[in-house]
Amino acid sequence: MPSRFENRSENTLRPFVVDCDIPGAAAGKVLVRFGKTAVLCTASLDEQVPPWMAGRGTGWITAEYNMLPGSTAPRKQRERSGKVDGRSTEIQRLIGRSLRAVVDLSKLGERTLAVDCDVLEADGGTRTASITGGYLAMALAVRSLPAFREGKTPLGDSVAAVSVGIVDGVPLLDLDYREDVRAEVDMNVVMTGRGRYVEVQGTGEEATFDRGQLDALLALAETGIAELSRLQREFLAKG
Repeated sequence: MPSRFENRSENTLRPFVVDCDIPGAAAGKVLVRFGKTAVLCTASLDEQVPPWMAGRGTGWITAEYNMLPGSTAPRKQRERSGKVDGRSTEIQRLIGRSLRAVVDLSKLGERTLAVDCDVLEADGGTRTASITGGYLAMALAVRSLPAFREGKTPLGDSVAAVSVGIVDGVPLLDLDYREDVRAEVDMNVVMTGRGRYVEVQGTGEEATFDRGQLDALLALAETGIAELSRLQREFLAKG
């Protein structure tokens, strides 16, 4: 198969970079890069919850995902008037589920934490980058909560995600766009920092795969997410 981005091996992530020195009023904000893929993740706190949750004394986490017009070539049409395409809806629901999986909502208080993930450049893995960066933005935002200052963090664990796939018969970690469009099998895996699965999305692209290939892909994903979890911890320790 052709050489990979920066000649990385089959089980190596793309360069992962996090920048928090960005403008904005959100309580938590990061710009994450997986190779050429770049996603701006912000987390904002609202002192109220959706009407159907009012009075329960517990909080809520929601997420929105959007690919900005300049993130792809040709230009992607902007989503307007509340109209969100099916792909964006599915991805933002995945992000929300992933983040809620590691939060004790009762410790969040009766407030909403909204995480927005805006793709600045898309080169594969935008949903997994959004989850990984969304967690960092959320972790920064909860530091402003009274409960956090009292040592009662609502975060029970971290969460990260990565793509894996089979290209030309070879299992690969963290596919870029060139690899993703050629993959016989494409999979997105979400896991906690303690190594528990949150979600596995896997499909054969006009192909099938066996149990051995599935195990190989999951092993690659576990390796990648363990590394991402370590990098998340290092980033948050600095702040």
